[in-house]
Amino acid sequence: MRFEGIWTPIITPCTKDFEIAESALEDTVEFLVGKGVHGIISAGTTGEYYAQSFEERIHLAKRIKKLIDGRVPLVVGTGALRTEDSVEYAKAARDIGADAILVATPPYSMPTGREIALHALAIDRAVNMPVMLYNYPGRMGVNMDEDTLDRLGRSPNFCGIKESSGDINRLHLIARDYPHLGLLCGMDDQALEFFAWGARGWVCAGSNFAPEAHIALYRACVEEGDFSKGRAIMSAMMPLMRVLEQGGKFIQCIKHGVTMRGIPAGPPRKPLHPLNKDDKRALEQVIRTMNTAIAAIEETGK
Repeated sequence: MRFEGIWTPIITPCTKDFEIAESALEDTVEFLVGKGVHGIISAGTTGEYYAQSFEERIHLAKRIKKLIDGRVPLVVGTGALRTEDSVEYAKAARDIGADAILVATPPYSMPTGREIALHALAIDRAVNMPVMLYNYPGRMGVNMDEDTLDRLGRSPNFCGIKESSGDINRLHLIARDYPHLGLLCGMDDQALEFFAWGARGWVCAGSNFAPEAHIALYRACVEEGDFSKGRAIMSAMMPLMRVLEQGGKFIQCIKHGVTMRGIPAGPPRKPLHPLNKDDKRALEQVIRTMNTAIAAIEETGK
């Protein structure tokens, strides 16, 4: 499987009582597919999988699969503290007909490279389906190092990696030494650099509410090879990326952005809390400015 294009780690819309908002979830899927994203990921960080029960995660994966109705691929996250639980999530993903699974390093335990590989290989043996690896040391505590990647090369199912370390040297390493892994940008403010190094995919939470901007950058860099235009689009997007990353309010910002598009995303699950009025106004202004700038770039071609 080739992980190319814009992949949206879909939010989980909630009611004010923190239940899954089924109607808003349907609207979100229709919005994303209608705007042209290339794939959807269930149970990613942006989907707040860490604050959901096993039953909720499986329900969401089934529901999203049904709502997509074959129009774009679905990747289902398997993140968990224990390998045994990740295996169960992977089996459920296989049983509902997911196109691939997302495999991350188990958080908190800080396993070695060998142990990460054994974790991923156990999941692979259980389901035998395409895997998008997820390297996010900022949340997991450790990198999927060269020992991990070398060991995982034994199975052809490991065909993509979402690289979210923020370390530009990791980008160089993967692009140069692991060309069999489809490289996906997982650090939004480095998207231009990823595309320059041959990445053909971007897993971007902001595409939940601004798919047009993310697709515009992908199209300029990957489809058109126009990095001058890409730099202009990236420059217009950078203020948004700074707002999303500052102050630990990432998921809150994504959910408010979706609400701005007319879909009531609701609050994040605790321990997180919604944005205050000042943060909402700041985000709204940045998005308006970005949209205006990118519309002008698209119109003039530069």
